[in-house]
Amino acid sequence: MVKDSPRRLKQVKRALRSPHLWLIGISLILAMVHYYSEWLGIWELPQSIPPLTREVLYGVFYLVPIVYSGAVLTSNWGLVISAISFASMLPHAFVSSGLLDPLVMSIAIPLAGAVACLGLQAQREQQEVRQQAIVEVGRLQERLRTQLRATIRCQKKLESVSTVSGLVSQSLELDTVLRTAVDVVMEVMGVDVVIIFRLDEAANELRVIAYEGVPQEVAAAVDQIKVGEGFNGRVAESGKPLVVEDASSDPRLSREAVRQEQLQAQLIVPMKSRGRVMGTLCVAMRQQKDFSPEEIDLLTAIGNEIGIALQNAQLYQEQLRVAKQLESSERRYRDLFERAPDGIWVHDMDGNIVSANKEAAKVTGYELEELCHMNVKAFLSEESLRLAREVRTKLLQGQPFVQPYEQRIITKQGTEAVWQLNTSLITTEEGAVRFQHIARDVTEEKRMEENLRFYLQYITKAQEEERKRLARELHDSTAQLLFAILHQLENFLQTKSNLRMDDTRLLWKLHEEVKTVLQEVRQFGRDLRPAILDDLGLIPALEWLASEMGKENGISAKLRVVGSERRFSAEVELTLFRIIQEALRNVSKHSSASQAQVTVIFNKQATRVTIEDNGKGFTLPRNVSDLTRLGKLGLAGMQERARLLGGSLKVESDSGKGTKVIIEVPF
Repeated sequence: MVKDSPRRLKQVKRALRSPHLWLIGISLILAMVHYYSEWLGIWELPQSIPPLTREVLYGVFYLVPIVYSGAVLTSNWGLVISAISFASMLPHAFVSSGLLDPLVMSIAIPLAGAVACLGLQAQREQQEVRQQAIVEVGRLQERLRTQLRATIRCQKKLESVSTVSGLVSQSLELDTVLRTAVDVVMEVMGVDVVIIFRLDEAANELRVIAYEGVPQEVAAAVDQIKVGEGFNGRVAESGKPLVVEDASSDPRLSREAVRQEQLQAQLIVPMKSRGRVMGTLCVAMRQQKDFSPEEIDLLTAIGNEIGIALQNAQLYQEQLRVAKQLESSERRYRDLFERAPDGIWVHDMDGNIVSANKEAAKVTGYELEELCHMNVKAFLSEESLRLAREVRTKLLQGQPFVQPYEQRIITKQGTEAVWQLNTSLITTEEGAVRFQHIARDVTEEKRMEENLRFYLQYITKAQEEERKRLARELHDSTAQLLFAILHQLENFLQTKSNLRMDDTRLLWKLHEEVKTVLQEVRQFGRDLRPAILDDLGLIPALEWLASEMGKENGISAKLRVVGSERRFSAEVELTLFRIIQEALRNVSKHSSASQAQVTVIFNKQATRVTIEDNGKGFTLPRNVSDLTRLGKLGLAGMQERARLLGGSLKVESDSGKGTKVIIEVPF
């Protein structure tokens, strides 16, 4: 309350200085004079007028100052004037002869004036509300106009970006995209020059790929900008937009053609795709221009769309190149496939043949069209089918196995053919889809090999029989004869005491030579056919062979047996013995070794024999079959003997690291 008093005092002072207040005071005085005119004897209304009407005519003038104060000042002033009017009219009611009518008028007229003031105040407040509403509407309209203009600008920007984006998504032709992008940028940005640079990552430089607004000479002059050079090079290096207020006076300017072309304001943005800078987009003006943040954002968005177009075009060109290479490779593969000297066919995971060449049809005896609608089970026996399933399992599981491998098939004519197969797995992103086979018909070769093996086995058997016969004759005839000669010389020397000393020495010398020859004949007979092999078997014969090697050559040879020992047929034991004998002979002749070891391992599937030494070793050829050409006939003979047993022979050696010979014979 105390705080409001100065403010109200100011309002009262301001009101007292108002001419309206003085006019109201004068009107109020005139109304009082008129109301009391009959008392004052100034004038008097005719007596014919009813009393109430007379009171109304006398008091109605009080309404003028009340209503006027409420209209030009405030409702509070109207109420004050109403109270003053009531106070000035009230004495008349008490002094009049009729109390009721003056009293009613004293109350009614001020009350009517007060109601009129309040009505005027309410109307004024409504007017103020309407004015505020009009002002607010005007403000909202201006805001809507501003937003509408911004929306129109955004719409134009979106349309521009949408145009470029739609072209990028619909066309992979880079020239079309660039032409449209240049036109859109020129129209939307309202610039004089547009230049698009593509980043050549190999050369680390920017190349002009599209331009508008400058001559060809200027475009050529700003071509091949190194990354980091000038305005565009810096943008390509940093990946951020760059605004240049006056290019002609900027120290970063690297090409004089820009100054000669009188290019001033420039805006350069990077063209990106998936975070990778693909080039730069440059717009320029020949006069001063302030590029707004909205324009920078718009040009950046368009630049990114062009960057996506550049990357899509690169990918498209790469796809075209790869497609041409694939087409060329497919043609070459098809040509090789059809003209290959070996049979080639492809079947799906269920064994249905999907493609084959003429040679595959030839080796199976079927027509090509007929073969391409068959299942591989049609020409595989049960044993061959088991082998095929084993190969399939190893391929699918990624297990190694020896290729090529042999497979037996049944031709259309019902005959059996032997194929040498190479099988590979064809896979895609979904996984394994097909198997490819390359087959060579080795039926005749296998038949010739079997015949050769038969002849070789026959010759080897005959050779062993001849050795056995020679060993027997040496033992039974030659050795016995030499032994008899030795005894005769001893008896002669013991009975003839009258011989000269020189003759005696000569005869004793002959005696020693005959004894040496006898030992060599016996050793030769054992080498030809050791009797211990026929009598006791392979292991005792190998023990004897190891001990003889130590006696004859001074090489420490040991025999090691692993597993349960078992006997083989005489032919198998003899062949194994000959292989081991030849291996130990090579150790004594060529290895310069001091130790050798023979290890025999018996298991359920095969017998494995290893002969190894600590000698000087040698460099192996690529194939064991090349040993014959190199003059190493002993190793070649050992390999042939192992093949006669259906086994294999492997040689491991290196200079300075000794030699290991491994023989494996199936049980």
